[in-house]
Amino acid sequence: MLDLLHIENIAVIEQADISFEPGFNALTGETGAGKSIVIDAISAILGQRAYRDAIRTGAACAKISALFRGVPEYSWFAENGVEYSSELLIQRVIYADGKNICRVGGTPVSVTMLRGLGSLLIQIHGQHDSAQLFDEANHLVMLDAFAGHEDQIAEYRAAYQEMDVLRRQIRSMTMDEAEKLRKIESLQHQIQEIERAELHEGEDQELEQKRSIMRSGEKLMSALNRASEALYGGEDSDGASALTAQAARDLSSVADVSAQMDRVYKLVEELSFNVQDAAEQVRDLRDSFDFSPGALEEVEARLDVIHRLKRKYGSDCEEILSYLARCKKELDEIEMSDETILRLKKVLHEKKVVTRALADALTEARKQAAAVFEDRLITELRQLDMPRVQFVVGLQKKAHLDETGGDDCRFLMSANVGEDLRQMSRVASGGELARIMLAMKNVLSEKDQIPTMIFDEVDTGVSGRAAQKVAEKLHAVSVGKQVLCVTHLPQIAAMADTHFLISKAEQDGRTYTSVTPLDAAGRREEIARLIGGAKITDTTRKSAEEMLQR
Repeated sequence: MLDLLHIENIAVIEQADISFEPGFNALTGETGAGKSIVIDAISAILGQRAYRDAIRTGAACAKISALFRGVPEYSWFAENGVEYSSELLIQRVIYADGKNICRVGGTPVSVTMLRGLGSLLIQIHGQHDSAQLFDEANHLVMLDAFAGHEDQIAEYRAAYQEMDVLRRQIRSMTMDEAEKLRKIESLQHQIQEIERAELHEGEDQELEQKRSIMRSGEKLMSALNRASEALYGGEDSDGASALTAQAARDLSSVADVSAQMDRVYKLVEELSFNVQDAAEQVRDLRDSFDFSPGALEEVEARLDVIHRLKRKYGSDCEEILSYLARCKKELDEIEMSDETILRLKKVLHEKKVVTRALADALTEARKQAAAVFEDRLITELRQLDMPRVQFVVGLQKKAHLDETGGDDCRFLMSANVGEDLRQMSRVASGGELARIMLAMKNVLSEKDQIPTMIFDEVDTGVSGRAAQKVAEKLHAVSVGKQVLCVTHLPQIAAMADTHFLISKAEQDGRTYTSVTPLDAAGRREEIARLIGGAKITDTTRKSAEEMLQR
């Protein structure tokens, strides 16, 4: 449950600390006092969107902290690398430049990660949630949430997606004969063009290196000739190879004179071997090198062939050969497509049978859940002073299966005797809609494990006996969950276990909002204000006292 909320520099709230209690917490105050700011702050700590223009004028940032107690060990902690603790501190700082810093138990998290955790901790129900009831696309989602057959839905959805993949494969392989012939001819031409070139990987790089060497041929050959003569010698002189070999022979005869002579001999002998090896490599390079104009033209012509292929099929020989492999595979698939399509159609037929069976089973499960859902909702609505209400979950088969199954779902109701069942948007008044939404949330909340529920002015359009019934229902919900309710109704405020007054005042040209927990006397004054308005009399105080005692 939410234990403590700290708000700093959000709109007219400079700083506020609110200690919520278990059970039913009511928040009241004049219109514009800042009740919605408290709910916005809680929304922000749950990872919902926070607008930077909500930062109090003159402040660099807004800060919200929330302490939760008795937090279950949700899988969210392990999935997001956050250490679990049943006592959890969540912090969020919102800067004027739009930057957000979020922490859970001291660990930095993203806003998206925070939103995932927030959805497990608190549900917020506002007066605008009635739009969900009007949108029939949500009705099946609500029924499934009540039914709790997630595993059955997941099994069906996996089968449907496999079936959909098969359909797409068949569509992609199906083409008319003219298109098929054009595709085959195009692939055959590309394959032949690449294969004629007889490429090998890295050939373009090898040729470019060879061309670079050939273009410097005369300079290279001159250097190799001079080096060879220096190493091997010429007509008039011995080369380095012969001279170092002679030096080694001369020293070998005196190597045993001393250890120092032996070291010198071995050093010269090694030098002789290295010079001979270098001489042979220079000679081999000179003999293998061909810098004739004809050889350079052959390299240029080969590079030109490769360049033309690069413009069509890839940036280097590896990409061109990879493209060739893909063309061959695609050609094989087209040529074998008729057989493949027949095989895939057989598999698709089998998958359709399985998917349809799963859809039918899901339909039956939904029908059973719908009957229970209808009874539970009607019971709730009758407890909310709608004794003649009729409510039906209308399930109809779709023409075709989709990811949700084979069912369309639409909630129908009649609020008064003699009225036909119709779409909810055409039947319910504002006050009835508030009670329907409360009943719906109460029924659905029985299936979830979310510990805290917030109702933000869901009593719009409700008054009199209906207001008392709504108050009693909220209190009943608070027996199993922590409830926070922003309200203008004295009947609801009087039923609360804990009551907070949200008020604002001006000081030094600035507006400040405060949140104050009320004692018994304070509750009586505030409920008297809710009953009678700005002018509080002994009569309204007496009515407030009676309401609290009742």
